Amino acid sequence: MQLRAHRCMKPALPPGHPLQDKTVYIPAMAQGAVETFAAVFRWFGIAALPTPPSNQRTLELGAKFTSGDECYPAKITVGDFLRILQQPGVDPKQTVFFMATADGPCRFGQYVPFLRKTLAQAGFPQVQVYEASTQDAYRDVASLGSSFERTAWRALVAADILRKALLQTRPYETQPGSTDQIFAESVADVCRAIENSCTDADCQMHSLVEAMQRARKRFCAVAADYDRQRPLIGVVGEIFCRLNNFSNADLVRNLELQGGEGWLTDIAEWIAYCNSEVARKLRLLGRTISLDMLKSTLRNYIQHNDERALLAPFAEDFAGYEEPHISEVLELARPYLPNTGVEGEMVVSVGKAAYLARHGADGIIDISPFTCMNGIVSEAIYPKLSKHYGGIPIRNFYFDGTQAELQRDLGIYLELARSYREKKPYARRYPARFQQTMAAD
Repeated sequence: MQLRAHRCMKPALPPGHPLQDKTVYIPAMAQGAVETFAAVFRWFGIAALPTPPSNQRTLELGAKFTSGDECYPAKITVGDFLRILQQPGVDPKQTVFFMATADGPCRFGQYVPFLRKTLAQAGFPQVQVYEASTQDAYRDVASLGSSFERTAWRALVAADILRKALLQTRPYETQPGSTDQIFAESVADVCRAIENSCTDADCQMHSLVEAMQRARKRFCAVAADYDRQRPLIGVVGEIFCRLNNFSNADLVRNLELQGGEGWLTDIAEWIAYCNSEVARKLRLLGRTISLDMLKSTLRNYIQHNDERALLAPFAEDFAGYEEPHISEVLELARPYLPNTGVEGEMVVSVGKAAYLARHGADGIIDISPFTCMNGIVSEAIYPKLSKHYGGIPIRNFYFDGTQAELQRDLGIYLELARSYREKKPYARRYPARFQQTMAAD
């Protein structure tokens, strides 16, 4: 009886933790992921919310407190945070902004000090910024305990899977809006599973897998006509801009309206890359046999097992859409940008572009903020990569909030993708749902 009571307990904040009695706001980087990640904080009894949907006021406030040297995601993030502080009843002393950060050449590494400086200039020096860094693969959140870290990983993976199902289904729906509704219901279901779960890892996973099974049934029930004529376009690039629909002018949805389907690179790939970098740097320091290396290896093993368990309900649907192990991505990038000499999203974007070409994609789109180093370096590499993969069309789209003629540009690009599809050297593997539609016809 005591063991069962322990298993059914919910976690609690350590006494005196800086998030006690605070409200945490999380940047809405990725559809679905911000909701499930906020649910993990609430599981700990911490009030947590996504930042509200970005709008024109976001850009106005962001522009007021940025000079133009910062990248577009910084402008959006600052604008959204300041909008929250301008809401009636918000107490700056009880407000916390969650912010991830990174090492390497990207300006993302300066977001946290920049945000703190900006908040002070705007008259809110008392607002707390809670950061997580790639330096230790985002383990800064470990102050909340290993159960938080593991549940956060599960939350992000679950959201990645649901977003993948959304993008595979929505282009083919026969009732507009039905897939978005199913996605929202499934995200809410996963959030409830997280918030109501216990501290026992196996018990929690059981609840999450059941939520994923329910989600899969919902997606399968969507009325859809799976037409093989739609080009499949891989989408890579800077993580915030490619995943945040506002910052990229809802490019993937617009791609669908033009007759395409998007295969969007997920959050889990970036975390896997950060994990691999931790291990690589430990080896460089001669610490291959060390406690830190053991922890890194175990962490990778556990995360991989969790990911596999959450993916299992969708295994049949994702046939042909399997995500690569990070080692494969880095190996495919090696002829162009070896990760031993270059760090950052450019390595992952180039490697994933090669992977997508090998798996039958009809084109690649790279989404980046205007002036983004990762996007610029990748763009310089893509012509060579395109030549090596039979001339696959690769197009960089840069965003700064002033986009025009996106629909026109996507329409032109998709014509190139359709032309390439007729001659591409790598065949696409279609999942069972396409076969079922053909049989029905």
